[in-house]
Amino acid sequence: MKSFTLLNYLIFVSIISLFGFQSSKVLSQEIPEKSRKQIVSRRAVDLLAQQTQQSIIKITGVKINSTDKGIEVILETANARNLQPVGKSQGNNFIADIPNAVLSLPNGKDYQVENPIKGIASVNVIQVDDNNIRLTVTGESSVPKVELFDSNQALIFTLTPTTSTAQQPTEKPTQQTSNETQSKPSATAEDEAIELIVTGERDSYTVPNATTGTRTDTPLRDIPQSIQVIPRKIIEEQQVIELNDALRNVSGVVSGSNDQRGQRFFIRGFDSASTLRDGFRLTAGSTGNTGFPELSNVERVEVLKGPAALLYGFLEPGGVVNLVSKKPLSEPYYDVGFRVGNRGLIEPSIDISGPLTNDKRVLYRLNVLYRTEDYFRDFDVPIERLFIAPTVDWKISERTDLSLNLEYTDDKRPADFGGIPVIGDRVADIPFDRITGEPDDDARNESLRVGYKLEHRFSDEWKLRNNFSFYDFNPEFVAKSGPVSPRFFNETTGDLNRIYIQNSQPTQSIELQTNVVGKFSTGLLKHTLLAGFDLNRQTIDTFRRLDFSPQPVFNIFNPVYGLVSRPDNFNDPLPKTNEFQTDSLGVYLQDQIKLGDKFNILAGIRYDTFRQENENLENGSNSIQNKDGLSPRIGFVYQPTKELSLYTSYSTSFAPNSGETRAGNILEPERSEQFEIGTRAELLNGGLVANLAVFDITKREVSSPDPTALPGENFVVAIG
Repeated sequence: MKSFTLLNYLIFVSIISLFGFQSSKVLSQEIPEKSRKQIVSRRAVDLLAQQTQQSIIKITGVKINSTDKGIEVILETANARNLQPVGKSQGNNFIADIPNAVLSLPNGKDYQVENPIKGIASVNVIQVDDNNIRLTVTGESSVPKVELFDSNQALIFTLTPTTSTAQQPTEKPTQQTSNETQSKPSATAEDEAIELIVTGERDSYTVPNATTGTRTDTPLRDIPQSIQVIPRKIIEEQQVIELNDALRNVSGVVSGSNDQRGQRFFIRGFDSASTLRDGFRLTAGSTGNTGFPELSNVERVEVLKGPAALLYGFLEPGGVVNLVSKKPLSEPYYDVGFRVGNRGLIEPSIDISGPLTNDKRVLYRLNVLYRTEDYFRDFDVPIERLFIAPTVDWKISERTDLSLNLEYTDDKRPADFGGIPVIGDRVADIPFDRITGEPDDDARNESLRVGYKLEHRFSDEWKLRNNFSFYDFNPEFVAKSGPVSPRFFNETTGDLNRIYIQNSQPTQSIELQTNVVGKFSTGLLKHTLLAGFDLNRQTIDTFRRLDFSPQPVFNIFNPVYGLVSRPDNFNDPLPKTNEFQTDSLGVYLQDQIKLGDKFNILAGIRYDTFRQENENLENGSNSIQNKDGLSPRIGFVYQPTKELSLYTSYSTSFAPNSGETRAGNILEPERSEQFEIGTRAELLNGGLVANLAVFDITKREVSSPDPTALPGENFVVAIG
């Protein structure tokens, strides 16, 4: 099966809400208006991933002036209002990380001053990496007090020593320079919180960075593959409730089958249930369903187009959808909502967050939602949903963080499998809201997801991450039509022979991810290395009751409902018909290489091995399969300017097949590969983004229903 498409020419015009500091106000004393958003952080890592990055801003000068209480550190730049410093304290040090900035001093070196005033030991401004600078002010006995201002020409840090009296400097500070990065002093006491309060609108229609493409926080322009991000601002302004509505904003993605066990999508032409939640697979390859993900707890939706097997294992080659959850905030936050709409929509919700301890080392967030609405077709069963999602973040130490999360969803809705039949090459001429089942057909999807994320930073360059997820999904439905197919539908008369189905398919997935991320240089090459492994076990049990006894004929043009009754054994426990289990191990290595300002290389390889067992309890067959495979990936990015990226890449995927052939065998694993050439342009400081991609995907060993199967049989064959 092959898909060849020229698409993804996206001109996505954004209104960038530039948020800045008021030059006449001290920001640490400013009380934000209700319409504004406030972000407070004690750690740079908390917010670097959230920064709405603009073009790289040059710091052309650094000065120190004396004041009545201490000193001012002045960072001279023509775009001070676009800088977003992120502050923290460490021992006696005040540290401000400033993303999207580079030092461009006349002498071409870093800035350093020793003992500018009594109570302050040193002031250093250094270039941390290509896109970030760091200001470090070291107090003699404790961390200085900090206030932040800005003007049209500079970003100004006012620092007051926390000694008994602030002394005037004995002599005027002199500017010194150094090419060496100052080492971090060891913390002799528990770190205190220094808060830089950033006010103003931070939302944007564009997001410059994503983690889905590399498992590291990487600018989209550096990724040699097409990726689009839907930020929270779009979700809220479009009043999006379901994922398929959000994905209308992404080119090359359309809704797939109308399956009440969960949403599926066609990504680059391939039917896919490949949905991730914070990087964890909710399905294995093409098997299983994901339910209807709740978006009230989602910060953004990242869509990677093309194979993603290197990082996530068994996924469809068309692409993957990753839902990134909201994180706890360090300041109290309360949002109580009530939404009403057409079709009887009623939706109360709460989203609250803040610290649980005075030192703000333990933070929480809680999302709760209830929704009810009528379905768009004439079912008697409404949509009803309850969603609860608590999250707790614990700052164990300055270098170790732990996040605990839970999500519970109870979703009830009509079992709408019939849809509208096709006659010839056209949809049948019947009302869109007509149902081909019965008005009381219903489905219930109950899910529970719990997990943790543990991160330990050995240094600024190396860190270890260990993540765990347990996902339990139980879809049940009762339907009196089954999917409409030519075997049951007479196109000439419009008569539909319906069957009775009761189905339950509980699915459990356990996954452990461990990886190491490190940054280092070899000569002129700068590396971001990712190495890790993941373990996964997925079990799918099928309970089913089918009734093929003759039923009254149903005509789609002249429907009569209520002629089919539920069988006498409706309330009896469903018989188990199938047990399916997959155990897998994946080991991967990836290197992001940067050569100067214009060239980026991404190379990696993954090894997967799996064992799956499929036991058919109806005919007594039991098939076992053990397979392994390699999934390489390589890509190149050339950036003639900061705003334009040209890339090419080659990537592959590998995934187990599901289902049995008539001979009782499991099909060989699916294998696919993609060649892609594309370009990405970011104009107007990132407010205008355009993508153009040409790709070719080939997929082999595709599982398809056996055309010779009799009603009730679920045999498969390989095509493509």
